[in-house]
Amino acid sequence: MRLTMLPGFLLLMPLAEIAGFVLVGKAIGLWATLALVMLSFIVGLMLLRRQGIGILRRMSADGQSGALPGRELLRPAMLVIASLLLIIPGFITDIIALLIFIPAVRDLAWRYVSSRFVVVGNTRASARPASGGTGSNVVDLDEDDYRRDAGTQSPWSGKHLGAGKHLGE
Repeated sequence: MRLTMLPGFLLLMPLAEIAGFVLVGKAIGLWATLALVMLSFIVGLMLLRRQGIGILRRMSADGQSGALPGRELLRPAMLVIASLLLIIPGFITDIIALLIFIPAVRDLAWRYVSSRFVVVGNTRASARPASGGTGSNVVDLDEDDYRRDAGTQSPWSGKHLGAGKHLGE
């Protein structure tokens, strides 16, 4: 979706969901409509709990290591998206969530998404330092490596932030 279409989408989606509530409410009644909304919410929560945040962590780890998230990660990720759509009240989001469960739709999504993956790597972050560290960006300085010159004209010199003084005082 183009970014210029986003405000229109954000305005029209709730209106479409309200229209869906009205149409379904007229067709099956108020209590049955509320029961369907609650049922989709509960199913969405159960799916989200089952898939958990683990799939998102695996995708993040793959992305940080420079590997493309594979097709085997797409199915659980799509199920997480579907469960989030089920949690959102509305029948249009529920229909989209149910479409995600169809394997042909997931394959179509994979074809669309896989061509748009961009891996931005940092060769320094993945290399291990000679000292046997973890490859983090921590710089350890001794007292001789860093000192503050007394002659610098910093607006923060002499002030201790967080000691009850504010920057505007």
